[in-house]
Amino acid sequence: MSEPLLRIRNHHSPACGDPPTVNGDDPAVYLGYFENPHGEQWIFTYHRGTGKAELRGGDVGWDSAHEVRDGSVPGLVLGKEESAWLQACWRAAAPNA
Repeated sequence: MSEPLLRIRNHHSPACGDPPTVNGDDPAVYLGYFENPHGEQWIFTYHRGTGKAELRGGDVGWDSAHEVRDGSVPGLVLGKEESAWLQACWRAAAPNA
C-alpha cells in the first residue's frame, strides 16, 4: 500500500515541541492514538519485544516520553476518558503483562 492508513495533524502550539514521528510498519510495536473534545492529543506505544510502553502528549510536551506501567503513568494526571483509553491500549497491547 502506498498511502498511509492514517494521517493526523498536530493541534498543539510549537511551544509543545515537535510531535513524534511514529512508524506503524513495525509489527512489534503497538500504537494507539487519542484525542479528547478539546483537541488534546496522546500517542501510546508498546514495544512487544522489550515490554516497554510510553505515552506522549502535546499538553505535557511532545518531547517527553512517560513510562506506562500496568496501564497507568505514575505522577501524570489524566482525565477519565484519557485514563480509560490508556487502559484499553494497555490491555490490547500487553494482555499477559
